[in-house]
Amino acid sequence: MPTWGDILKEIQDYIQKEQKPPFDHLRRKYLLELQGYTNRNTILYASKWTQPGNIPTGLLSITDEDTQGFMEVVAGLKSKELDIIIHSPGGSAEATEALVIYLRSKFEHIRAIIPHGAMSAATMLACSTDEIVMGKHSFIGPIDPQMIVETRLGLQAVPAQAILDQFERAKQECKDPQNLGVWIPILEQYGPALIMQCENAIKLSEILVTEWLTKYMFAAGENAENMSAAIASKLSNHSFFKTHGRHIGRDQAKSFGLKISDLESDQAFQDLVLSIFHATNHTFSMTAATKIIENHNGKAFIKQHQQVQISGQPFIKEPQDSN
Repeated sequence: MPTWGDILKEIQDYIQKEQKPPFDHLRRKYLLELQGYTNRNTILYASKWTQPGNIPTGLLSITDEDTQGFMEVVAGLKSKELDIIIHSPGGSAEATEALVIYLRSKFEHIRAIIPHGAMSAATMLACSTDEIVMGKHSFIGPIDPQMIVETRLGLQAVPAQAILDQFERAKQECKDPQNLGVWIPILEQYGPALIMQCENAIKLSEILVTEWLTKYMFAAGENAENMSAAIASKLSNHSFFKTHGRHIGRDQAKSFGLKISDLESDQAFQDLVLSIFHATNHTFSMTAATKIIENHNGKAFIKQHQQVQISGQPFIKEPQDSN
């Protein structure tokens, strides 16, 4: 199995031989090899979220701009089957919905491949596919929404359910007037519509995941809607997970009822997926790239801090020396 160090050695050998940056070359080489192995369209969707660095959230998260990126890399793909390699911290549920609507208008069967992590709205995106592929080390995350709240310490991302729970606690404790002095500074941070916004955001996450699971992963199955609603409820249960960043491993995700295949069941497939993942992480470590949307033909939409790079140069397999 290729390791992070194996791919780094390949990068170093390429630099020594070719005297030019190898990052795009290696990603595209392995993306093309994976597509050749599966005979399915393949798109990498990854961001630099698991590496240290002070990068604005908008450059890492799922945003409305991602639909534009996917439109760029979907153009020209012929078949109706798609594999998406997802490595993302999540982002906007609304942007994810727009992305799902677009991808589902283009492809009849979609498979999500998670080589490491797909959290929050990226978990929602995975739930819109027909099948999820995870390794022993892979994880998804809770889908309970986070609210951006202005506090004395600045903007804070706070779980919507935690806000509702705190508000209910405040109502109970403020029945004693002596507690008002403690609670008033806290409650002043909540806008007049925040409670309703929290309730609606929680409902939206559950509604979308229930709808997608019913329509795609469990299509034509018995009791599909009830099963899908139960899974969505489990994934959005902040009271159970306690934190939005909790990791849900493959076995637990399977126990929820999601249709998940093991990455390790096919060694050649696993090697290619992990080679793409390691090559992508080396790209993030050694270049300004923060988000990559790229297909197996080498067409890419890449965020580089404040810049977007669109690359239309496909990887061309070099002829092997016959000697």
